[in-house]
Amino acid sequence: MSNINNPIFQDVDQAREYLEALRWPEGPICPHCGNIEGIYKLEGKSHRKGLYKCNECRKQFTVTVGTLFERSKIALNVWLLAVYLLCSSKKGMSSHQLHRTLGVTYKTAWFMTHRIREAMSSPIFTRKLGGKDVTVEVDETFWGNKGKQRKGATGYAHKEKIFSLVERKGEIRSFHVPSVRATTLRPIMREQISEESNVITDEMRSYQGTEKVFASHEVVKHSLGEYVRGSIYTNTIENFFSILKRGLTGIYQHVGAQHLKRYIGEFDFRYNNREITDMERMDNALIGISGKRLMYSQP
Repeated sequence: MSNINNPIFQDVDQAREYLEALRWPEGPICPHCGNIEGIYKLEGKSHRKGLYKCNECRKQFTVTVGTLFERSKIALNVWLLAVYLLCSSKKGMSSHQLHRTLGVTYKTAWFMTHRIREAMSSPIFTRKLGGKDVTVEVDETFWGNKGKQRKGATGYAHKEKIFSLVERKGEIRSFHVPSVRATTLRPIMREQISEESNVITDEMRSYQGTEKVFASHEVVKHSLGEYVRGSIYTNTIENFFSILKRGLTGIYQHVGAQHLKRYIGEFDFRYNNREITDMERMDNALIGISGKRLMYSQP
């Protein structure tokens, strides 16, 4: 059976039960007070399905309370299908495509995709990248704002700046930064990378002095036509940038600066969950739905 034909994407009750099992593997938890005991299900004819009540605070709740699905008029099975489609598409899925696939309005699809990206992005990092004898590639790239540069001007000052750190065979972490000056990039590197790491960058001046902070610092000299020198390369992160830009340009096309962080987080999420199945990737996104409710004017 194809994943897209899974009953949780077709039936709202099965979708709710799936989400309950994922969020509450050991039983219901009250989102209002955090109580785990004395919670009972309200099953009278006047109660909607999936409604619980807490004996501690006396409040009622469902599995969607306190999540990005709270008070949504969109059926929960449609929400789960949207999460699955966004998680299983290598370069993402546009709101226009989602609105055609799900049969919802474009504005609704736009709102859904932004909510889902919020669940994917801004994770709590529990460890630094790298470590002893581990290599971390560091690089920057520029995107967007075509045609916004004055005639005859050169450089990338008018473009949005994206700064990424990737641990080889590990995670990637990307940031939408205001500049690629050392004063902006160095604090991020110090905060995100273990001091025992071997760091590889290009020859941009902002990276000068990196060897004073980390175990080693190797430089790939692109200006001399050098791209690989044994194990010294930034190909891992450049491959990620290639997928990111193809997604931003080919799928999403128009991404405002105020939303770029969420789009970057979406691509980071898929990269960091690249070695699991589409359904497992969807589950990981659903785990991040708590406390991520966005209040836009769109329905």
